[in-house]
Amino acid sequence: MSSPQSVMILEGARRLPRADILIHNKAPGLLSDFSATQLGGLAVEATLKRTAVPAELIGHVVMGMAQHSHRDSIYGAQGMRWRGGLPDDVPALTVARICGSGAEALSVAAELMLAGLRHDAARPFVVAGGAESMQYPFSLYNYRGRAVGGGVQKYGPVDPKQLPAGVMLQDMLLMSLYDPGAGMAMANTAEELGRRYGVTRDEADAFGLRSHTLAKAARDAGRFDEEIEPVRLKGGAERGEPAYLRHDTHILEDASMAKMSQLRPAFEAGGVITAGNASAVVDGAAAMVLGLERDARAHDAKPLARLAGFGVAACDPKIMGWGPVPATRLALKQAGITGADVGHVELNEAFAPQAIACIRDFAEMGIDPAVVNPLGNAIALGHPLGATGAILTVTCAHALRASGARYGVVTMCIGGGQGISLVLERC
Repeated sequence: MSSPQSVMILEGARRLPRADILIHNKAPGLLSDFSATQLGGLAVEATLKRTAVPAELIGHVVMGMAQHSHRDSIYGAQGMRWRGGLPDDVPALTVARICGSGAEALSVAAELMLAGLRHDAARPFVVAGGAESMQYPFSLYNYRGRAVGGGVQKYGPVDPKQLPAGVMLQDMLLMSLYDPGAGMAMANTAEELGRRYGVTRDEADAFGLRSHTLAKAARDAGRFDEEIEPVRLKGGAERGEPAYLRHDTHILEDASMAKMSQLRPAFEAGGVITAGNASAVVDGAAAMVLGLERDARAHDAKPLARLAGFGVAACDPKIMGWGPVPATRLALKQAGITGADVGHVELNEAFAPQAIACIRDFAEMGIDPAVVNPLGNAIALGHPLGATGAILTVTCAHALRASGARYGVVTMCIGGGQGISLVLERC
């Protein structure tokens, strides 16, 4: 039940469209010109524009981000704060719990308010969310200590033509997806989880098809319109691209089981994971304003949903995709509800066998599989690591209002063997 101390997500929560990092695996993606802080700044600006809370009442910014992808990424939430239009006297915190960073940011923001230790009573609201540019760079090895000048420019790039023998480049996108603790890449942990749960290739393909089919239907019906803030593209006209990006780009228009079955296993010989049933690699961001119920009422700010429960759990990193199961158990317990009370679930579809395994265990908690990802999810829409938790929260909150369901769950697995879950209550 809500109370004056309840933490509310206020009206105006927004996310950006999610865009593939490459177009047809060749050309730069539609959001490739934006850094993570620029994407986060756009999301912060959008939610501040649409919420009833004036900027002068924002006391903190908490944003999730998983990886440093640009030269300004070290500034993280601080860059998103000023790019979003908030003044210099508003502090900002970057939160990193890998895939769960966007959800963790909401938890940290809530704890700032509830604990009261750093809560600013004169500016009682907090902007929270997440952003991720998956345009991860190549890292340079064995070049530290070279003199500035020639191939190395201070505050600038390295000229690859002048790299001596022994200097190496590594793709940080690919390297980041390998977990040395598990001794395998993220996709291989999902294959292992699929083996333990007996998930077949046909089941994985059918789940991938379901994601694309439901996402396309939701998009065509305008289900995402209220939550998406269109992005003005920088050089669209010159490249023959649209002036604005208004929709998620990865949804397949003509997906079918026949086409799914033709795709080769992407990570293991004889494996079940393919390009058609794994999460899309996309850029994205989302932001929302959080406040205690008493403060929302005092400032006539309408709540969209209440944060009713949190859960974070850890598991064997070799089956990291199972993390949402124990995390959801904890979140439901904290919210004081059962799985049967849940009317909508946003489960990040990192990989089809991982999602299928979690849904089977959710069913044992009483959660109806039909309420899990009825609008599609990451296979069709994408998984911009540090932004995903915030994006799914925005989607879940709007979906609860549209459906009339009282409780929703936002949950995702986390590389390294963790899971995080939030319980939302419709206002």
